[in-house]
Amino acid sequence: MGTGRVGLLLLLLAAVLLQPLLAAAAEGVVRIALKKRQVDETGRVGGHLAGEDAQRLLARRHGFLTNDAARAASRKARAEAEGDIVALKNYLNAQYYGEIAIGTPPQMFTVIFDTGSSNLWVPSSKCHLSIACYFHSRYKAGQSSTYKKNGKPASIHYGTGAISGYFSQDSVKVGDVAVKNQDFIEATREPSITFMVAKFDGILGLGFKEISVGNTVPIWYNMVRQGLVVDPVFSFWFNRHADEGQGGEIVFGGIDPNHYKGNHTYVPVTRKGYWQFNMGDVLIGGNSTAGCAAIADSGTSLLTGPTAIITQINEKIGATGVVSQECKAVVSQYGQQILDQLRAETKPAKVCSSVGLCTFDGTHGVSAGIRSVVDDEVGKSSGPFSSGMCNACETAVVWMHTQLAQNQTQDLVLHPMGESSVDCSSLASMPDIAFTIGGKKFVLKPEQYILKVGEGTATQCISGFTAMDIPPPRGPLWILGDVFMGAYHTVFDYGNLKVGFAEAA
Repeated sequence: MGTGRVGLLLLLLAAVLLQPLLAAAAEGVVRIALKKRQVDETGRVGGHLAGEDAQRLLARRHGFLTNDAARAASRKARAEAEGDIVALKNYLNAQYYGEIAIGTPPQMFTVIFDTGSSNLWVPSSKCHLSIACYFHSRYKAGQSSTYKKNGKPASIHYGTGAISGYFSQDSVKVGDVAVKNQDFIEATREPSITFMVAKFDGILGLGFKEISVGNTVPIWYNMVRQGLVVDPVFSFWFNRHADEGQGGEIVFGGIDPNHYKGNHTYVPVTRKGYWQFNMGDVLIGGNSTAGCAAIADSGTSLLTGPTAIITQINEKIGATGVVSQECKAVVSQYGQQILDQLRAETKPAKVCSSVGLCTFDGTHGVSAGIRSVVDDEVGKSSGPFSSGMCNACETAVVWMHTQLAQNQTQDLVLHPMGESSVDCSSLASMPDIAFTIGGKKFVLKPEQYILKVGEGTATQCISGFTAMDIPPPRGPLWILGDVFMGAYHTVFDYGNLKVGFAEAA
């Protein structure tokens, strides 16, 4: 979640699972697998961390194993570690998160590994007044023999919510690597609906110390300083195919050669804080637009850029407002009821019948012969409620469900303005969008930047581009989130202060 987080449109959260590492302490490589599965009915699926030596798998950087040997070692290690993967709730591949442990004995938490922020925080057992804390695992300082009191107050404001609490210190285990004396925030207030509906407990920041709240040392810095990784780099692979089991992985201390093709193109970090670099032209179907600085941000789901350019892109791909007038009317009249139903974990297919806009036939809503004020709001006749309004309700439910899963605030959910929808049948005619980085064009095809939400008649195709004008001196700025990082394997080279991209495999 770092700068103005736009949580990706599509709901959520690639089930991630922090598979221990396939990495050997001796080799200085920590590998964490994130696995995604379909949303289940019961909530978070429990799991455990377990370590397994795979010293030859991630050899260091650009691998000094032969490709065949590396692939063989990777396959073997992956197979051995399959039982160590923890499945997390996921819907439509919107966010990726994994598991860490804090304290002795270990207390387990799911976190987003976020290159757009620099602090680690998890809910505290002393969080009593925020409902969100009761939906997530909470850190219990009194149960850890390695806990050290700090008590300094802290607060962090993200684009979609805020947390506050105080600093504490304890050991933190990421994969098989145990970081000693790590400062982190125990969140005692999580007032935003963002965190109440989130499928993760906290956030583990991987940005630079320059943006660390309280000037605390980020956990990645301590991994390096404590000699827990030999090579000061970490890398991300995000799987964007929902029908495949493994959701992605983050490798601390190395690069998995199985998850990229060719060589990485590296560009220097131009401003520490975020992983910021200079980017050249953004090309829309081969036509140049202005370039500017960019950041690679694993905590942002979409591609975010200046309004002027995003408007051009969305016009070229035929994007229009995602929420129709009918849907807006439904949200305006029934939004709070729908929101309450979704928060109560009512199945989306049953929500419209619950609020009286459809009847439920066992699989989905169907038109009900009733009259609604919504008809009048959208200029419909005053006759029986049409099947169109039932369909509008179902579409609105999908949209609201998506917004909640993206960690949007309640105000934004109940006042739809936002993303842009496109005709799902028009992908073949849409232009490629290319980003010039390090003199090379990194192309996104329509199937990579268009996201599908919902199923059946309620399916919508959403533009992966959203506007955000970041003022000087930091901006203007592009934020290359999961849509881009899913297409291009990303390396964050802390030792040499550079970022690298290669086609994901």
